[in-house]
Amino acid sequence: MLLELQPIDFEEAREFIRRKHRHHNPPVGWKFGIAVNDGERIVGVVTVGRPIARHFDNGYTLEVTRCCTDDTKFAPSKLYAAAWRAAKALGYKRLITYTLRSEPGTSLIAAGWKVLYETKGGSWNVPSRPRIDRHPLGQKKLWEAPSNLVSI
Repeated sequence: MLLELQPIDFEEAREFIRRKHRHHNPPVGWKFGIAVNDGERIVGVVTVGRPIARHFDNGYTLEVTRCCTDDTKFAPSKLYAAAWRAAKALGYKRLITYTLRSEPGTSLIAAGWKVLYETKGGSWNVPSRPRIDRHPLGQKKLWEAPSNLVSI
């Protein structure tokens, strides 16, 4: 099966994520998104936005906020690689993402990404800025796209 990248608009990407993502709601914003199809239907989407962590939001770094597929083989690694190529083409110098500690990151490894470290995890809910947590709160792995990306 030949996988092909295609454009996708924000609402289409949100709807795909709403239906298919295992543990996250759709993102509330983005810089851009990319879909991948199998010749007949969309089998995955990636959304890219500003980094969630303030200390990474330097104007030259973006974050993959969701990578969601229907389990089609090779779709996630194709999306991660495409997101980095697109970010670089827009002038960004760095692309990061997070996975749950329990996730192996096979598609990220296939796309050439490297784990930088594991976060402590936890909630961002604080008295000065109360929040309702709707996502996993455990430790996460921080990944970074390679500086010398090869095409997938």
